[in-house]
Amino acid sequence: MVRVYVGIGSNLDDPRRHVDDAVQALDQLPQTRRRAVSPLYRSRPLGPAGQDDYINAVAELDTLLEPEELLDALKLLEQRHGRRPDAPRWSARPLDLDILVYGHVQRRDPYLTIPHAALAHRNFVLWPLYDVAPHLEIPGLGPLAALRERSAADGLECLEPHP
Repeated sequence: MVRVYVGIGSNLDDPRRHVDDAVQALDQLPQTRRRAVSPLYRSRPLGPAGQDDYINAVAELDTLLEPEELLDALKLLEQRHGRRPDAPRWSARPLDLDILVYGHVQRRDPYLTIPHAALAHRNFVLWPLYDVAPHLEIPGLGPLAALRERSAADGLECLEPHP
């Protein structure tokens, strides 16, 4: 089993429901077991103005799926929630699922970058990730605690623990 962290976000059509549904769907992935889910956070959107705030969380999983298999499964979950693969970058979305960390893997290719390319610069990822894995060492980036310490909580609000 490989320890994996998945970022979850939504800012369309009842975002809390989409995040909750995504957590339940992650439980149904083959050869995968959920270990923890962070509290929910509200964050300001990146990208075009006029979007609603996001609801974000991070799930900690153990999986036997290869990175590509996991990414394909996450993309399918996004599509089932109404995300269009051809939607403009940074646009509002009903569900966004990202592999943040996949064990000790470091990878950068056109299909997949692990750890997530923007992980170190996104407070809406660092803070919930810290909630589930405060002692995590992120391959190529170092201790999560140090990254979070340098990340201001501007525009980020912890809502409540995830059930």
